[in-house]
Amino acid sequence: MKEPLLVFDMDGVLVDVTESYRETIARTVARFTGVEITRAQIQDYKNRGGFNDDWELTHHIIREVGVDAPFEGVRECFQRVFLGNGGDGLILRERWVARPGALEKLSERFRFAVFTGRPREEADITLNRFAGGLVFDPVVGMYDVEKRKPHPEGLLRILNDNRDSSGQACPAFYIGDSVDDARCAREAGVPFIGIAAPANPAYLDLVFLFQAEKAYAIVDDINYLEEVFAS
Repeated sequence: MKEPLLVFDMDGVLVDVTESYRETIARTVARFTGVEITRAQIQDYKNRGGFNDDWELTHHIIREVGVDAPFEGVRECFQRVFLGNGGDGLILRERWVARPGALEKLSERFRFAVFTGRPREEADITLNRFAGGLVFDPVVGMYDVEKRKPHPEGLLRILNDNRDSSGQACPAFYIGDSVDDARCAREAGVPFIGIAAPANPAYLDLVFLFQAEKAYAIVDDINYLEEVFAS
């Protein structure tokens, strides 16, 4: 049987996106509406489920405020803020969560993959920047699936691609930071490990949501994964 597989969501799991994606949501909403939305409000939307796509979430907030902005215009503004001109985009504010050696130690026992709601090209930018020495195979992103999270299509694709010669699926875990991630794992029949950072403005709500989804484990961040698999 193949080595067990850890499938990571990216935003809020491998990378802290507080000052990148979350800030981009806030700035884009402000540009269209003049309304300053807080990080706590953004997290409240995430906790409702169905808002894994940050473009759609931003568009939804703008329309909820009362501004009838076209989706494509919102998306284009969002991307300008996030990617910038190569030297000033908020993507450069992302912070890699894993401490030096943490994932390298896990890689001695597990293989890694990524199933993320961001486009694969943007995922590759961040992985190449922070984790060039690690192998994440495959990386499944937004445009690699027809149905997005919480639908399990991307996760099931990874599992099906990792069957042994007899057709047996290898043991796998999905690691995510949202209720959509938890529901995706449940629908795929994969144990879910929830990331609930104490600094999250809706930390307790998120913990309760993960518990309701029967999470295999709940940890502060991926640096605690070694303890989850210690026994």
